[in-house]
Amino acid sequence: MLRDRMLEDLRVRNYSLETQKAYVDRVLKFVAHYDNRPPSRLGPKEIRGYQVYLVEKKKCSWTMLNQTVCALRFFYGTTLGQDWTIRHIPYAKGEKKLPVVLSHGETERLLRAADNMRDLTMILLGYSAGLRVSEIANLEVRDIDSERMTIHVRRGKGRKDRIMPLSPLVLVIARQHWLETRPEKFLFPGASKAGPVSASTIQTVIRKTAKGAGIKKHVTPHTLRHTFATHHLEGGTDLRTLQLLLGHSSLTSTFIYLHVSRDKISAAKTPLDLLTDMNLDQ
Repeated sequence: MLRDRMLEDLRVRNYSLETQKAYVDRVLKFVAHYDNRPPSRLGPKEIRGYQVYLVEKKKCSWTMLNQTVCALRFFYGTTLGQDWTIRHIPYAKGEKKLPVVLSHGETERLLRAADNMRDLTMILLGYSAGLRVSEIANLEVRDIDSERMTIHVRRGKGRKDRIMPLSPLVLVIARQHWLETRPEKFLFPGASKAGPVSASTIQTVIRKTAKGAGIKKHVTPHTLRHTFATHHLEGGTDLRTLQLLLGHSSLTSTFIYLHVSRDKISAAKTPLDLLTDMNLDQ
């Protein structure tokens, strides 16, 4: 079965479970669009038509469109071994939007608005350690190292581990959360207790807490990560160190925070400021 073959190809190449599910889902939706015709009978013409449909009819986001492109490229190029995938499945050009970042005051209000220790721990980990939502969800009790004061992030983006500093305040709150709930493996277990909490649950917690704090910005788990990075930069952390903390494979991904750092922007002089001898009072 092609679905099983694709999953095997993804697993062999060490794609994350989230990516495996997303890629398979994107391909299944593509095939369903053409009344479940065999994928081998669908080619560049149908793929282009589907891309037009996603853009013009579904009004899908740039992120969703490019995830579909990645999935179809993988499916046709790797699983089906077609050599036309690069030429005929182009990526969309995305918008260059700056990330949403909370001020220090908004961050404090968000933390004070948390309903319970579990929610507060989730938010603190997102902000103090810059964790992605999947990294928060999959955090295990053993990953909080109180002796070394570190957080072991396992299988982050790109299946890479990294070590993050653990704030003493986060340790106190996380310990209180553990005492109240006694999770065995995952710090935030899901409904079944055997697995981790879902990413959507964390997203809902952060969205509702932000609303309760009276924050008008669209706040997501990634907003906390953006805020972590921007506040680090404003605190004097250099870009190379910030890259390592964020787990970015390229420094280019870290450069965007230069555009949202208030201190960096405020410190830059305008051309008018350089005209020191100019007098407009005459």
